[in-house]
Amino acid sequence: MAEQANVLRLAEGPVPKHVQLRAILLDLAENHLGPDAPIPSERDLTTRFGVSRATVREAVGQLVAEGRLYRIHGKGTFVGRERVESQLHLASFTEDMRRRGLDPATLVRSVAELEPSAAVRAALALEEGATVWRAERLRLAGGVPMALEVGWYPASLLPGLVSQDLSGSLYTLLARRYGLTIDRGEQTAWAEVADRPTAALLGVPPGAPLMVFRRTSAAGRTPVEHATSWYRGDRYQVHMTLDRIP
Repeated sequence: MAEQANVLRLAEGPVPKHVQLRAILLDLAENHLGPDAPIPSERDLTTRFGVSRATVREAVGQLVAEGRLYRIHGKGTFVGRERVESQLHLASFTEDMRRRGLDPATLVRSVAELEPSAAVRAALALEEGATVWRAERLRLAGGVPMALEVGWYPASLLPGLVSQDLSGSLYTLLARRYGLTIDRGEQTAWAEVADRPTAALLGVPPGAPLMVFRRTSAAGRTPVEHATSWYRGDRYQVHMTLDRIP
């Protein structure tokens, strides 16, 4: 009887129950719970609001798809963090995060000299037999994993790169140490889902949405960087200003 007394019936009418429940959960997440706090379980929500599990899953699923909530398999559903918004421009991750008031950090996972693939060689305009530095770095903002980045750099332009500190702004290092100021680039973006290794590094469940950016950057006419970055879709968004071409 006590359990029945705690049931909060959703209104009957033109507004579907999953829409009503979504609004309730969104208010709970935004105004009463902090980032990464758990929301009530499916069972608790079905009992509290007197709805089916299908209704609960529809409401929660919408909020997960929007990045307002996120799931961890076997643990539950949690309140998402606010997305970091970036305008499309040429800047290092470190500079970009600092501009947004976030404390950037980088974990260097590996740096090695090797022969590049044909695609990387073409992007960097390298001759046959030339080598590149391959640097894999995990980028964090405010202590939270934000992106996994793999970059390729011509070894002939950057002698001794492996011994340099790559945990800060790479663009600053290139300018100060090697006299190469990145001032132009081309970038392509698309969406992917996280495989298990990438998901583990970024702290998201496998299958979580990712934004992927592939960029080739140059100092003047000299290609210096060919990099791919996988950003968490629940923490990152891009702002673009569009002009109509006459």
